[in-house]
Amino acid sequence: MKKKVDSFSARRDFLKKTGILVAGASLIYPKSIFADTKSTQPATQKTEAREEEIPPTEDLMREHAVLNRILLIYDEIILRLRTGKDFSPQTLKLAAETIRNFIEDYHERLEEDYLFPRFKKAGKLDELVEVLLQQHQAGRQLTAYIKDHATLAVLKNPSDREKLEEHIRLFIRMYRPHEAREDTVLFPALRSIVSPNEFDSLGEEFEKKEQKLFGQDGFEKIVAKVANLEKTLGIYDLSQFTPKL
Repeated sequence: MKKKVDSFSARRDFLKKTGILVAGASLIYPKSIFADTKSTQPATQKTEAREEEIPPTEDLMREHAVLNRILLIYDEIILRLRTGKDFSPQTLKLAAETIRNFIEDYHERLEEDYLFPRFKKAGKLDELVEVLLQQHQAGRQLTAYIKDHATLAVLKNPSDREKLEEHIRLFIRMYRPHEAREDTVLFPALRSIVSPNEFDSLGEEFEKKEQKLFGQDGFEKIVAKVANLEKTLGIYDLSQFTPKL
């Protein structure tokens, strides 16, 4: 009988001790260590999804980088127009169409529909917003001219060729300071006029519109399209722009 009592007491003491150890461990180690794989999986997926989300301002800046690569294509075409070096007018036409479809009809519409009205409502950067809007309108006129006059007949006519070059030059001249002002002034100020939730929802809205217009991985498709135009003109290799010092 005494053995049974002693055995019972030993078990009771053991459970008490292990209970204390488990309780202590819960204080020392995070709860995720004791959770099973199924319960942690959704949380992990949500974290990864949040990490993949791109803020709306970063999204707009990435699109400016696409614009910059097309401006480089325009630079090369101006050089060829001036030196008489041949190029396919189709290359210029496709570049202008990318400006129209991706920059003017998508990127600038986002700014006009979602950013400019918010700044006007907040009474902030009114003058800048007005100038940016005017430049969007001027840019569309320039793009329409470039796209319509990217033909072999125009390239063969010296007068028409000169006018085409001037329109391309005016586009480049306007858009480099235009996008720089947006990147350094307008976009950084957005957080000051919207709540964090509204800021995040803008990013989600931009992503939805991009997928609707350009499909899954739309941005990557546009970048690939621009890269092909660069390759056609022989300006894709980045190392060629490194100065030989």
